[in-house]
Amino acid sequence: MSEMMKVAIVDDEKDMRLSISQWLSLSGYDTESFASAAEALSVVGPDYPGIVITDIRMPGMDGLGLLKKLMSSDSALPVMMITGHGDVPMAVEAMRLGAFDFLEKPFDPDNMTAIVRKATAARRLPLDEIIMVVDAQMPVRAKRIQYFDDRLFAAIHGAQRGELPFPVMGGGGGKADGSDFGGTERSPSQAG
Repeated sequence: MSEMMKVAIVDDEKDMRLSISQWLSLSGYDTESFASAAEALSVVGPDYPGIVITDIRMPGMDGLGLLKKLMSSDSALPVMMITGHGDVPMAVEAMRLGAFDFLEKPFDPDNMTAIVRKATAARRLPLDEIIMVVDAQMPVRAKRIQYFDDRLFAAIHGAQRGELPFPVMGGGGGKADGSDFGGTERSPSQAG
């Protein structure tokens, strides 16, 4: 993909959202921030052109709830989970649900950027495949339709002139009386 990947940042703490956004913007990423999971879900959907970084503990829908919703609509979307609480069972649950990675606050910004780089690379592949399928298959289908339309057109016009552009049942001249098949022209009363 030639366009820049987006990074959606979901955290109820404004300072954390701003800090992550600023660091990633300086690192060359296009960021957008959301104060809640509901806000993020109004923008981030299937085939979102980027990744998501979300805090786990937030009022309303928490990060695990957001992860479940995102995975149910787009299982290839990389979602990084961040938390200020080193909760191993929660991290295991997040990974089991499909989280791309799990970071504990405070985290090293360079480490976060390295994970974002890997996540955007992972995201780029499925999106490129979708675009390639749309771009590549449509012309192929159009060519196939044109090919069959041309063959049908030739067959219809050839049949109108008593000629067929391809052999009929064994290579005869396509004679309408059936003599090319070794038979003779018969009426229904003669058959039988």
